[in-house]
Amino acid sequence: MTAAPLVTMIVPGRDVAGYVPAALASLQAQTEQRWRAVLIDDGSADDTRAVFERAAAEDSRFTVLHHREARGLGGARNAGLELVDTPFLGFLDADDELTPDAIARWTRALEESGSDFVAGAYVRTRLVDGRYRPGRVQPWVERATSPRALGTTLVQRPHASANIVAWSKLSRTGFWDDLRFPEGVAYEDQIVAQLMYTRAATFDLIPDVVVRWRVRPDGTSITQGRGTLPVLRDYLAALRGGIRVLEAAGCADAVVARLDLILAMDLPPLQRIADTHPDPAYRAALAAFVDELHALPEFSATAPDPSLAAALEW
Repeated sequence: MTAAPLVTMIVPGRDVAGYVPAALASLQAQTEQRWRAVLIDDGSADDTRAVFERAAAEDSRFTVLHHREARGLGGARNAGLELVDTPFLGFLDADDELTPDAIARWTRALEESGSDFVAGAYVRTRLVDGRYRPGRVQPWVERATSPRALGTTLVQRPHASANIVAWSKLSRTGFWDDLRFPEGVAYEDQIVAQLMYTRAATFDLIPDVVVRWRVRPDGTSITQGRGTLPVLRDYLAALRGGIRVLEAAGCADAVVARLDLILAMDLPPLQRIADTHPDPAYRAALAAFVDELHALPEFSATAPDPSLAAALEW
């Protein structure tokens, strides 16, 4: 008999037909096979839906949802959350890949600790000589996930707040009973991640690489579109919102950790774009955000690490 599924992976995608096979193959290659996956085609104009449906026809662990009109990544994930009936849940974007032991490492930590969720490390992959090749774990990711800690809190590990991506984590399903992603905006992970850290009784950190995050060579991902004013506004709103969540929870050290990283990693490339941007509204939006950071009571305690700037090229 086939063992009952332990984990549901929510896999949304829009116009990513060329990348989906690798993402699904990374699920099928897991050393922990007690999983099911909800594949969500979010209004694709390419063959994403057909690729999902072929996969489901060949492997009964895949279930397909189709959105005629795109709801965005937040809406697609929320739709998948309604179908979870396993003890644990996680997310995998349809253009990324899990490492073979990802689910095993996540579930092993949660079964040992009893925590609400576990967060692991990740690397980016870039197209080099015709193949996607993984980079190294970057310094801020390492600081957020290493050393290994089971049953910890944001008070003990304030730098964990740097790991804001949904797909680096596996959660107990009940933890999501009153938690959903914002819809209609980009960078929907950031506020949700800080809510996860501040609401959890405890969480786990593991330094193991669990996801390979693909950098698309055509520059079509949201994270590669920050030169447009609407994406910038969503980006800054997400950063603001995450800081407010940490402040409301009284996590001053985590606020300082976030400010350190924003000053070292987020602002320099945005400022370079603003310096030559043709729309003065872009520069004005960024300047207003910088003024807000300077006004925060935690700003005086910041000490951004200049060595992180080198990681901007990864």
